[in-house]
Amino acid sequence: MARTETVTLTNMCMVTDGTRVLVQNRVDPDWSGYTFPGGHVEKGESFTDAVIREVKEETGLIIEAPRLCGIKDWINEDGSRYMVLLYRADRWHGQLTSSEEGEVSWVALDTLRSLPLADSMENMLRVFLEEEISEQYYFQQPDGQWVEMLK
Repeated sequence: MARTETVTLTNMCMVTDGTRVLVQNRVDPDWSGYTFPGGHVEKGESFTDAVIREVKEETGLIIEAPRLCGIKDWINEDGSRYMVLLYRADRWHGQLTSSEEGEVSWVALDTLRSLPLADSMENMLRVFLEEEISEQYYFQQPDGQWVEMLK
């Protein structure tokens, strides 16, 4: 078995301000709804630099000291892996500004689940918020059905 694989690396960050979280209402028809800002890690870029850059591009805010809190991953049909590195940040500065990715705003964390969330965001929140969960993993069964696991 090969010890290397093709991987697409992305990130997402839950930015907090007390009891509020920063959300983005994504307009992408392939994955729309409320989620947290994030995007792709560029080739050769550090993971931390990538999440700082993506949050700034999508929100105008510059986060400080983001902390990795988990991952979301799955195997694509072509055998490559897709990974989303999940971060939390509670220190930031700058002016909140929306981007073409979607409108950004602050919402109370306890009302977040009442919004029309992007697919799989409900369980992804568990990875962000629950210390005992660090991975949201999807795999495809032989019958083609996708199964989600929280570990």
